[in-house]
Amino acid sequence: MTGQDASFGYRDIEPNEKPALVTGVFDRVAKRYDLMNDLMSGGAHRLWKDAAAARLNPQPGEVILDCAGGTGDMAARLVRMARSARRRRGGEAARVVVIDFNARMVAAGRARRHADRVLWAVGDAQSLPLADASVHAVCMAFGLRNVTDLPGALGEARRVLRPGGRFVCLEFSRPPVLALRKAYDAYSFKLIPLLGAAVGKDRDAYRYLVESIRRFPDQARLAEFMEQAGFSRVSVTNFSGGVCALHQGWAI
Repeated sequence: MTGQDASFGYRDIEPNEKPALVTGVFDRVAKRYDLMNDLMSGGAHRLWKDAAAARLNPQPGEVILDCAGGTGDMAARLVRMARSARRRRGGEAARVVVIDFNARMVAAGRARRHADRVLWAVGDAQSLPLADASVHAVCMAFGLRNVTDLPGALGEARRVLRPGGRFVCLEFSRPPVLALRKAYDAYSFKLIPLLGAAVGKDRDAYRYLVESIRRFPDQARLAEFMEQAGFSRVSVTNFSGGVCALHQGWAI
């Protein structure tokens, strides 16, 4: 996956086509996005996000960027952890910034999640409206596979991190055990589009989300992309047998 090619699910497309197509998907699913996450994962996404927030570990005085933060589900966790750290250690609580490409997702987040404690903005992960070395940590939860230029987005995350800053990416991945991978494929391609049609009111949008997971780099390949973007000490932690993976890197 480079800046010279792009995919929309299983379709190969011109790179300039992808932003509008992805925007259309998330425009349609924004209102039911959080509910569908619960249904599709059986609630497991909450545990995965809790683990990612704990790994990020916001500290007093820090600026934390939740990139491709959608409706702010991760940001809510980071805010709670930031307030807890302030109570323990004193000082000013970490500030959380959500940037997402989709205005409707941002609007949904503002309406329901810590609107007074989070700075919300519409922006592109491939061209972040932030200065070099301006944040202490960057989080991306289930958003990286929707960008057109994966190396470009990782490079932007690395650019805005201060020296010693950390990057945490939570993304659907590939179970290494063949039997689990086959079961996961059967569930994904048969049940998730049905849930999308019945609850999300959009079968095609959720079929795209499933296909985008299958086209996304696996654990080892994403780790390589992170290292090429300049991250150090890259590590991978599998959740639920590799259905989801947490990648972490450092700006050193």
